[in-house]
Amino acid sequence: MTTYDPATSLPKTTGFENTVILVTLTLVTMLYAMSVTIANVSLPQIKGALSATTDQIALIVTFNIIATAVATPTTAWLAARFGRRKVMIWGVAGFTFTSFLCGTATSLEQLVVYRFLQGAFGAPLVPLSQAIVVDSYPKEKLGYANAVYGMGVVMGPILAPVIGGYLSETYSWRWVFFMVVPCGLASLVGVTLFIKRRRSRPGSYLDWTGFITLSLAIAASQFMLDRGERLDWFDSWQIIACACLAAMGVYVFISHSLTAERPFLNPRLLLKRNFALGLFVVFVFGLLNFTPIVLLPALLQTLRGYPDSIVGLILGIRGTGTLLGFLIMFVGGAKIDPRYTMFTGFMLQGIAGWYMAQFNINLTTFDVLWTAWLQGLGVGMIWVPLSIITFSQLNENETAEGSAIFHLVRNFGSSVFISISIAIMIRTSQINYSELTQNATPLSQGLTFQDSLFAFWSIEGTRTLAALSGEIGRQAIMIGYLNAFYAFTITAFAVCPFLFLAKHNKR
Repeated sequence: MTTYDPATSLPKTTGFENTVILVTLTLVTMLYAMSVTIANVSLPQIKGALSATTDQIALIVTFNIIATAVATPTTAWLAARFGRRKVMIWGVAGFTFTSFLCGTATSLEQLVVYRFLQGAFGAPLVPLSQAIVVDSYPKEKLGYANAVYGMGVVMGPILAPVIGGYLSETYSWRWVFFMVVPCGLASLVGVTLFIKRRRSRPGSYLDWTGFITLSLAIAASQFMLDRGERLDWFDSWQIIACACLAAMGVYVFISHSLTAERPFLNPRLLLKRNFALGLFVVFVFGLLNFTPIVLLPALLQTLRGYPDSIVGLILGIRGTGTLLGFLIMFVGGAKIDPRYTMFTGFMLQGIAGWYMAQFNINLTTFDVLWTAWLQGLGVGMIWVPLSIITFSQLNENETAEGSAIFHLVRNFGSSVFISISIAIMIRTSQINYSELTQNATPLSQGLTFQDSLFAFWSIEGTRTLAALSGEIGRQAIMIGYLNAFYAFTITAFAVCPFLFLAKHNKR
């Protein structure tokens, strides 16, 4: 028979039970963290298998992030309405099943839908896992528990691309999703056996008007950004319709939030300077976080012919940089003004982006490794101080709602900048291809010396003309990627002056 702590309504647990719960929830968190990056390493292979274009294949990433962004703020309501244990069980089960469905997809539309559902089922897992860890351990042992739990967050993005790249190269892209299933089943068994039901508590309120209008605005905006380049932006009625839906959703959401007694997201939190500034900074952090790991695999596999295993290893090395950043903050972060560590992190990302923008078609593995690692180090040094600054002025009753807004803004920023970067790459590649082909004429000196290095590229025959066109295309695409990296660099450097507007209490 389960006994409860009358002060907290939580089930009483022993030290061994706490350890088992911690291991289970760490596995759940690592499972979700793996899914965020696991598909990126195989995007070029999926692109070929499903006959998709570059902008279409980005939907696999962006719609998964959007589903997570929209579903995360509903976690508190779901937990109060159905209980944390039930939400965890259904979340892990749904996440595992949709991961399996992703591996069986036969069209791009199916895969995008399954990834959207995967993100929706996985959204409550991390906040609920963290809440259960905090409730299960006494304050004197909470630091140890959070350290172990945090390893799941960090190790997922390190292991997923390495293992996923090997499986993708050895078997097929479908195995990057199938590999999640055994971990998911193990997590489901652990949650079912070891997570206990807490006493029923009064149901939470969910503002459905705010939730629906915000979801509509985010989904319409994302579809517009993802499909805008392909549909020629506002020359398409679909883009115009999405823009109108997004504007209407934003207007109704803001007006309703300002007048409702209990809005979906409380706008009064924005009156606290650190929280408002933190949302701006975490939006920029989201812009930068996932963009390189979407662009780099396509660049390396399309233009340099890198196998999936090597690309996965490069993404895994980026994760070790993030891990080192977390360790630095864990050991000495409390002694340093968080504004300075955030500044250092964004500067590192900007420096990494600048060197990425200097790549050429003959880039080496070492070039990509150290820049990706440096970018990952910047991510690790930003996250902890950014969280400290953002929530420093919120009281305990406001933290849960503030956290929901915080993660929603971060995820939306990630999906937005992925779409913008892909659009920049495609548009500037087309422009540069048009400009470069103007030099392929009978008057070009390089093409007139048939015994020179350029003899293979000629306009005299069909085969040599095709080779010349292919090389011009490769160079134009490379310039497109470099322009996307320049946008990344400018964004990282531009946010740095705003960091010092935050208030920091030295105590």
